[in-house]
Amino acid sequence: MTAADPMWTLRRRTSEKWRTHGPDVLPMFVAEMDFPLAPAIKSALLAAVEAGDTGYVDPHDTRAAEAFASYAADTWGWEPAPERMSCTTDVSVVIVESLRRLISPGDGVIVNPPIYPPFFDLVPEAGGSVVEVPLRDDGEHHELDLAGIDRALAAGARAVLLCNPHNPVGLVHPREVLAELSRIVARHDAVVVSDEIHAPLTHHGHEFTPYLTVSDEAREHGIAAESGSKAFNLAGLKAALFVAESERMTGLVRSLPAEVTFRAGLLGLMATREGFRRGRDWLDATITAVEHNFALLQEQLAAKLPGVRLRRPAASYLAWLDMRALGWGDDPAAHALEHAGVALSSGPAFGSPGAGFARMNLACSPDTVIEAVDRLARANR
Repeated sequence: MTAADPMWTLRRRTSEKWRTHGPDVLPMFVAEMDFPLAPAIKSALLAAVEAGDTGYVDPHDTRAAEAFASYAADTWGWEPAPERMSCTTDVSVVIVESLRRLISPGDGVIVNPPIYPPFFDLVPEAGGSVVEVPLRDDGEHHELDLAGIDRALAAGARAVLLCNPHNPVGLVHPREVLAELSRIVARHDAVVVSDEIHAPLTHHGHEFTPYLTVSDEAREHGIAAESGSKAFNLAGLKAALFVAESERMTGLVRSLPAEVTFRAGLLGLMATREGFRRGRDWLDATITAVEHNFALLQEQLAAKLPGVRLRRPAASYLAWLDMRALGWGDDPAAHALEHAGVALSSGPAFGSPGAGFARMNLACSPDTVIEAVDRLARANR
């Protein structure tokens, strides 16, 4: 398993996770890992800095796209063509620039709360209006509300902004659900932008399905946002990929202004390339460490905070905690920060279904998980 860096080393970092709160707070909110970089990535970055190779990206360099395509083929049986891809800054830019070209001003774009909070901002940035179709939740499982999406499209929405896997609940959408979604979207002549940033973090024993593989309809009306930034902890290096499978969507990719590509980070593309090419063993070991932390968190909650409920996700390192039984209000993360010194992500920020919930980052050491639960339990006495 990958081991987290020691706390004294982590607190020397200058990223948002480590500078937002003081040294007495356990930061378990923003999606940054406490693990060291994959050795292959670290070596490539050090070599680039040593060589002074820190300039602009070469728009004709397809090595990051080729590395992702190779990874996708080996991992998911998907063979996207590098010539149909383009790079940019991050997945948010892929989403915004794609939607800008796929919808008209004011068009409805469906999102499925509880959902990654920036989705609520990215849609209007692209000129659209947010249409909420919450996930279905029977108390045991989450799933897309396909009937609700159908109704929203029939009422005039023109796009679905899909989170695949779904942040924050870690839902890996089944192939048959995505195939049915593609038929619904095609019937309404709408489009899908699929954010697949957490896909490489799918847990062992679960199968991720890229949206563009489920049907001819999906390939025609869909575009995927791919990145190694979550899997390899590269958010600050700024690199992501537009991925298309149809002539229609390839046309969109090729129509992008040159500046959309030039805004990508050269070091980010290097790190992406090395991660997908030579960082796979590290990624596998990191997923194992995350899975261990989920099991540990379940044990700790059962023993010390039995009122808090966690449903094991199928992807990512983000735990969606149902804290309603504690009586800490709609935003238990605020209570946890004030009374326990544990920084969690605010549930209501993920949409109205997040009231009474909080998100916890488990890309950390087991000791951090234990200390966090201990602190929360003391605050509940």
